[in-house]
Amino acid sequence: MKNSIRRREFLKVTGAAAASSLAAPFGASARPEEKSPSSKPRLLVGCCAYSFSNYLKSGKMTMEDFILKGVELGVQGVDITTYWLKSTEPAYLAHLRNFAYKNGMPFSGAAIGTNMCQADAAKRGEELAKIKEWVDRTELLGASHLRVFGGELPAGATDQQGVGWVVEVMKPACDYAATKGIILGIESHGGITSKATNILAILKGVDSPFAGCTLDISNFPENPYPQIEACIPYASHTHVRDYYGERKEPLDLDRVWQMFAKGGYKGYMSAEYEAEEDAMTGVPKLLAKIKTLCQKYSSV
Repeated sequence: MKNSIRRREFLKVTGAAAASSLAAPFGASARPEEKSPSSKPRLLVGCCAYSFSNYLKSGKMTMEDFILKGVELGVQGVDITTYWLKSTEPAYLAHLRNFAYKNGMPFSGAAIGTNMCQADAAKRGEELAKIKEWVDRTELLGASHLRVFGGELPAGATDQQGVGWVVEVMKPACDYAATKGIILGIESHGGITSKATNILAILKGVDSPFAGCTLDISNFPENPYPQIEACIPYASHTHVRDYYGERKEPLDLDRVWQMFAKGGYKGYMSAEYEAEEDAMTGVPKLLAKIKTLCQKYSSV
């Protein structure tokens, strides 16, 4: 009950509850003596390693190369998609952290693939163990955010069941991540998280300041704008493409940025390029749009 009261007090101070009443916005302080965050937006230009997936998969690019590419492209942080790390051993992660620091490139976060929406309790336990393992690795990288997936809803299961299974995994995962100061951001990524209502229900069930939403603005299959807006108060990281849905309908990025600015979002707007054009020429074009919009709508 005390936590609920504190969350309501936080909302009254910041006015950030307009988008949804399902849960307190991401970043609500667990200690009332902490200062409330500024309501001014702080929109930072980022890039996901996934943008160069073809190069990383083929071995034509290493994660070190990607970090240097981020420097070349002038971004303010890079998101490490962990699928293509050379190693997950502590020594290598420490090396990568040191390499990024020496090149002046912060990690906006790390990203892993998970499937928390499992009907089998043993499999949910395996997912929890995996997330905890990656929380430790994310700490070694020196990042403060870890992207996770909700997963696919099993055949015959209801959304309510799926939400419950994800909460069962994510709640103790966030409790563990909290001991490391790391936020778990569940991505809007199809399956159980294809609808904003499910994402918000999950975050309400987890009820932790270390639970957020990795808000991929292109992954809502229909009616994206109200769903994006509903998730903004809970956004802990943002992935950006300029289209949405399987048919790749154009997405009005200016309209989206206005919503983020209005919501007082503070964090990374990271390019996650997946278009047909080669990433070496396509990523700079997407980043040019992101940079222009961040300058237009951010206090940075």
